[in-house]
Amino acid sequence: MIILTTEYEKLLDRAFSKLPGLSEEHADFKMPEADSIIQGNNTLLRNFSQIAEVARRDRKEISNYLTKELAAHITVEDQRLVIHAKINANELNSKIRKFFESYIICKECHKPDTHTESVSRGFATLVCEACGARYAVKYY
Repeated sequence: MIILTTEYEKLLDRAFSKLPGLSEEHADFKMPEADSIIQGNNTLLRNFSQIAEVARRDRKEISNYLTKELAAHITVEDQRLVIHAKINANELNSKIRKFFESYIICKECHKPDTHTESVSRGFATLVCEACGARYAVKYY
């Protein structure tokens, strides 16, 4: 019986040594950085469509959020966003990161697999498709 237990433990040790790190959390999701340039009095967000695609949200939703956060007039032209103000890249990245943290990333499982439902009285329900969590978020 002792011999079997020792062999079993060796087999377990061997199996665990071949597994990837169990304590490490690997995330495939990477929040996009803003690719922006300032032209005159306007700021162009050149990778706006890519950001909307990664967020899985309508471009109008994101532009409405940025309009309120940046307090600037915004228009969408083709694949880019035109902000009618001079906004530096750090501030723009900060606002995009805040959008993802508030309206995209699940507060429970920290995955980006979410969508919004039932907007009423200034709040929307954020639903996580990965873990099933549901909670209210302030609608932009």
